[in-house]
Amino acid sequence: MVTRTEKSRAQDAGKALDLPFWVNAISERFDESDKQRIFSAVQLADKLHAGQIRESGEPYLTHCLAVAEIVQQLNLDTDSVLAAILHDSLEDTNISLEELTDKFGEVVSRRVDGVTKMGKIDEIRQSDPDQQENTSSVHTENLRKLLLAMAEDVRVVLIKLADRLHNMRTLKYLSEEKQQRIARETLDIYAPLANQLGIWQIKWELEDLSLRYLNPDEYRRIAALLDGKRIDREKHIEEVKVQLSSLCEEENIQAEITGRPKHIYSIWRKMQRKQIGFNQVFDIQAVRVLVNKTSECYAVLGMVHGLWQHIPKEFDDYIAHPKSNNYRSLHTAVIGPGSRPLEVQIRTHEMHEHAELGVAAHWRYKEGRQQKSDAAFEHKINWLRQLLEWKEEETTADAFVDRFRSEAKEERIYVMTPKGRVIDLPADSTGLDFAYHVHTDIGHRCRGVKINGHMVSLKHKLDTGDQVEVLTAKYPSPSRDWINPDLGYLATSRARAKVRHWFRSMDRDINIDAGRASLEAELKRLGIRNVSLEPILQKLNYKNIDTMMAAIGHGDLHVSSVINALTDLTQDKNIEAFNLPVRRQRRKDLPVQDEVTIEGVGNLLTQFAKCCHPVPQDLIVGYITQGRGVTIHRTDCANILHLKEMDQSRLIEVDWGRSQDQLFPVEVEAMAYDRQGLLRDISAELTNQKINVIGVTTHTDKKDMLARMHLKLEVANIEQLSKVLKRISQLRNVVEVRRKV
Repeated sequence: MVTRTEKSRAQDAGKALDLPFWVNAISERFDESDKQRIFSAVQLADKLHAGQIRESGEPYLTHCLAVAEIVQQLNLDTDSVLAAILHDSLEDTNISLEELTDKFGEVVSRRVDGVTKMGKIDEIRQSDPDQQENTSSVHTENLRKLLLAMAEDVRVVLIKLADRLHNMRTLKYLSEEKQQRIARETLDIYAPLANQLGIWQIKWELEDLSLRYLNPDEYRRIAALLDGKRIDREKHIEEVKVQLSSLCEEENIQAEITGRPKHIYSIWRKMQRKQIGFNQVFDIQAVRVLVNKTSECYAVLGMVHGLWQHIPKEFDDYIAHPKSNNYRSLHTAVIGPGSRPLEVQIRTHEMHEHAELGVAAHWRYKEGRQQKSDAAFEHKINWLRQLLEWKEEETTADAFVDRFRSEAKEERIYVMTPKGRVIDLPADSTGLDFAYHVHTDIGHRCRGVKINGHMVSLKHKLDTGDQVEVLTAKYPSPSRDWINPDLGYLATSRARAKVRHWFRSMDRDINIDAGRASLEAELKRLGIRNVSLEPILQKLNYKNIDTMMAAIGHGDLHVSSVINALTDLTQDKNIEAFNLPVRRQRRKDLPVQDEVTIEGVGNLLTQFAKCCHPVPQDLIVGYITQGRGVTIHRTDCANILHLKEMDQSRLIEVDWGRSQDQLFPVEVEAMAYDRQGLLRDISAELTNQKINVIGVTTHTDKKDMLARMHLKLEVANIEQLSKVLKRISQLRNVVEVRRKV
């Protein structure tokens, strides 16, 4: 188990580093020769990092020692502890790889070099130009090499995880911008990596610390709720432990029963995923029961269910069906003493060691003394090696990270083929995801899906236990709609990558035409007119319009990214694009209204024009009225574009404020061939997207059976509007849906 410490054992508050004391403390399980090597590494690190100070004001060496402590707590070998002590020496000092090899051997220097290379993953993500093909291929090749090094010696990954964990523990000393960036990287890459390798103690702490900086308000709120009930919770857990211990003694089962700490991130995730409140999370109060044999796990489970009422749908057997990272345990939830929900985890001591340490449990003895092969260890290493197969499918580092995040999801489902083969998929996978998981060609030729013998949509989300049958056409013909995440056909990055690869192999001119058609359709749907695309080329790192259109056509660039780039351009440039004679004044501290910011003129009454209904991310301009303050219009509003010359002096520059909760009315027109349930389906889609409808009128022409609908909706911004219009356009019989301008 990894023990959390803010400072290294070598340093007490206000005291200098005591290196001999630290070496003795960390070397308890090593022999004298190993102890001497550790002391030599500490002396070298002290010399190399002399004068280097961390943001906290502490000597840099304290970080090296803290990382080594975490590695030692993972029960890794001496060479790994040495590599942890020296993990930053190649990057931050003047020592060479050859010198390191001479002093400590090739194994140590190779691991230090591997940790240094792993640190380049974040640099690759940040510097990825996304669409410059030659540079991008270099980045993905670098990622492939990093993964290869990880698969060859997974201890490199464990040292890097220890490094990231200590950096997260001391993140408070960095700027807010760095805190956010590092926390996001941690949640995207390092926590999922710890999860896949089964090192749950590190995973949980990385997640909690990430949430602390990414969503501090929610973190503090949940922490306060947990702390507020701590004394009461501890009393309740003691009562549970007494009752369970008594039952186990009666059955002659040796059991170790402890209260299980609940992690803030997992509570927050469950609240978000299930849309529930804190009081509805059943496993806030939890105990863990450790026994000697697997058969005793099920015996204890029977006792628990006999003693307390089981909560339906809150039982998981990860012993019979281990998680993808080979995690094994029984989880159940019951109504415990005092009619309070209680989670109980039951596992053997061996399962617990693997759950806490993951692959690190493989090295609990010194190298060369393993008596038998470790199947769990090999399973996790094979997962790392499978990452190498992504090289041909992912062309950008961002796509790789998206794929990694999807494949490393903790929540999994287990479905079956018609022949009974079990397929492991990330949660929220669709029937189309299943088809691509079985075989790329089956995915490309997929035309329908049957779940448990019934035809369903390709978007239908699968559940554990479903039997899935894929209906295929003779020839492959994927749809570009499949790679649009807003439409919900594919939930996994793995499947989307295969579809993108298909379109990337097509003729460039075809992709250019398809990309242009997609963008024009989206601009028309949103009512965006008279804009130049040239200014966004640099923002999106494209050399010319055709290159950008080709990227849209083969799926490397989403239309929504182009729309967002258009709306993110400075207000000055966009207003000039419409040739509006806007009055500008010297910029002052900008007063923030609920909805818009008025440039340089103090607080004025504002209202939104009913002729164009602007929403956040629309390009807007203010018109000073007589006695009614400033009216906010879209910059392409006909009433603004056709102002008389004498009234143009009333135009004033405005911008959207920082309010997050405001809703804005917008009018939408839809045209569809009339059918039973059409309005119900549109209403269901709006409900799913959490959009309020404040007005609907419909009219059907009996001659051509075309239904014309006028809907007045409340949306938060242009992004939300774009997403719901795309979803409605996919409904059966819908011909066109667009924003009314």
